[in-house]
Amino acid sequence: MNTQNPESESPAPNGGAEANPWPLFYREPRVLSSIEHAGWRVRPTGAGFAAASNSVPVVIGEFAAASRNYPLVFAGPEHTPLAVLGVEAGRNRFVNDGAWAENAYVPAYVRRYPFVFVQTGEPDGYVLAIDAGADAVIRSGEEGNPLFEDGQASELTRQALQFCDTFTREDQATRLFAAALAEQGLLIERSANIAFADGRRSSVDGFHVVDAERFAALPDAVIVDWHRKGWLALVHFHLASLGRFNDLLAP
Repeated sequence: MNTQNPESESPAPNGGAEANPWPLFYREPRVLSSIEHAGWRVRPTGAGFAAASNSVPVVIGEFAAASRNYPLVFAGPEHTPLAVLGVEAGRNRFVNDGAWAENAYVPAYVRRYPFVFVQTGEPDGYVLAIDAGADAVIRSGEEGNPLFEDGQASELTRQALQFCDTFTREDQATRLFAAALAEQGLLIERSANIAFADGRRSSVDGFHVVDAERFAALPDAVIVDWHRKGWLALVHFHLASLGRFNDLLAP
């Protein structure tokens, strides 16, 4: 998804974050080692790292919760589902003074940071890594929670491992869902020209949505199959979420 303003921080594959070879937010991922990172700790720092991102990836397991707060769209060559967090480049409307809006759902992609899975050379092989460039990471001292204790993974690290494992499995299922939408020809490109009350204008493009008419005309066999997989509900959550675009225009 592109916003036609300078310094866009969109995580979409064709967005402003393209210059960074790592995923959105991550600057220096390093595979965790009980030897190299024995003294490293992680402190709570809020969500300031996401303040300049106007969209973030979501997985299908959070469509229901995310659709209550954000428009859900699809972007990039793999039609990655995104929660739209703002319609201005470089601005996440849900982060203020480093804190996520109290009553808004926080996407799992944001909650897992600064941890991430890094794929190994083996099929379906992943190892836990951490963004060494994150403000939350402390390389020495007693502030924050340890990554390792007595040479073993701490509770924090074990929880991060479980969270990233769940997220990765959800991401794989999400890719199958998005690919099925594209295969059925349901995704259509959309753009939005936005005029704010104070006279400012912004343009959002490069995203796709499900065409409701094509969705309603799916063959019966596909409908039955998608119902069993839970995909019909996901499409309805997506379509309902598009009404949230108006919420992003509020002062």
